[in-house]
Amino acid sequence: MHSHPQTGAATSGDTTPDEVDRTYRKVFFRLIPLLFLCYVISYIDRVNISFAKLQFMHDLGFSESTYGLGAGLFFIGYVLFEVPSNLWMQRVGARRTLLRIMFAWGLASSLMMFVRTPTQFYAMRFLLGVTEAGFFPGIIFYLSCWFPGARRARVTAFLMMATAVAGIIGGPMSGFIMTRLAGVGGLPGWQWLFLLEGVPAVTLGIFAFFYLGDSPAEVRWLSDREKALISRELLADEQSKHSGHLDGLRGALANPRVYLAAIVYFAVMMPFNAIGFWAPTIIRDLGVANVLDVGLLSALVFIAAAIGTYVVGASSDRMMERRWHVAGSAAATAAAFALLPAAGHNVTIGVCLLALAAAASYGCFVVFWTIPQTFLPRSSAAGGIAMITSLGGTGGFVSPAFVGWTKMQTGSAEFGLIGLAVVLMAGVVLMLIVFPATGAKPATGQAPSGNAPSQPEFGHTHR
Repeated sequence: MHSHPQTGAATSGDTTPDEVDRTYRKVFFRLIPLLFLCYVISYIDRVNISFAKLQFMHDLGFSESTYGLGAGLFFIGYVLFEVPSNLWMQRVGARRTLLRIMFAWGLASSLMMFVRTPTQFYAMRFLLGVTEAGFFPGIIFYLSCWFPGARRARVTAFLMMATAVAGIIGGPMSGFIMTRLAGVGGLPGWQWLFLLEGVPAVTLGIFAFFYLGDSPAEVRWLSDREKALISRELLADEQSKHSGHLDGLRGALANPRVYLAAIVYFAVMMPFNAIGFWAPTIIRDLGVANVLDVGLLSALVFIAAAIGTYVVGASSDRMMERRWHVAGSAAATAAAFALLPAAGHNVTIGVCLLALAAAASYGCFVVFWTIPQTFLPRSSAAGGIAMITSLGGTGGFVSPAFVGWTKMQTGSAEFGLIGLAVVLMAGVVLMLIVFPATGAKPATGQAPSGNAPSQPEFGHTHR
């Protein structure tokens, strides 16, 4: 363990709330903008295949089920290597881990341009999942090394909005690349898409290695007093959450709530991922032929997702209620999916329903992640979060594969989305049964807003 420099002035008795707030604002603005950008790029590289599909399906002769299976295989690679990657991060630190992950996934994403057969497609999607494995839970664990629980959930929620921002940026950008660069250098637009959108990950990984610090004790931009302040608050936070679990991965494996949360997460992930992988196809099937127009309309869907992330999270935070916010958001997602077939070729109605589903699904996703943080002590947080995302993340494989198969059978992706809605509602019922209302509230010793999924306030923590 690294020693935290202590000074006589850095005692809890003379540390003012304003000083504490200033310290965490300093940490926030140093770390979070870069991590947010990294997360945006990771999500773009994960789902840009949904736009490339609009061209390479014809060029390569792939079927809808081939696309759905390939899209989902990303999550198999991700799941198999997520826990080892996250535990390895605890050994080597965030800087080396992010360099390895981002450099490798950026390279794998760019190499997707050379895919020609279904087997190559499957292999590269699996490899992309392997290289990105551990990124999300690694960042969640990394935040726990800097922010105590009463502040960390707000920061986490802000970070999670990156998926919606990725959709807002990625749609128009992908549409622009595929239409404006098509034929340049003899390459179709979808090949340029994979090539260009893989480069930022490599660049950011190298930059993060030199910019980030593995812990407060190691950085030069914090004073000794600030380092001691953070160390003291993290220690107090950990002691307040001590629940007798075994350390590390053993603690996560011994906690039955981890497995129950993973089942619920599986159900939440199904529609969440389907929107990312199938929204462009659904918009095209509504009668929108131009790829750039598809990208612009997709951006509207993800603007709604960003709004839903904030509004649902803010309401949950204000009311200090989690379970019914997840349930209500899930019901709205299911209703929007159920009504999609009735939209026919009405672009306005179809896009509005997709936007509603995105807003509700993203809100559901964010509020869900406040629940595991209430029962996982920091000693087993890395393993517990990785276990939940690994086991529940298999929903990311099942979701696009199921929708692709359904589209092959019925000619419409909407009916597959209805099936995902049924799974989502079943998972929410399980959540309401196994996680009582007290399980969705802050752990003893934390400020009530410690699990707030939204409103990233980095000043005073409201009590």
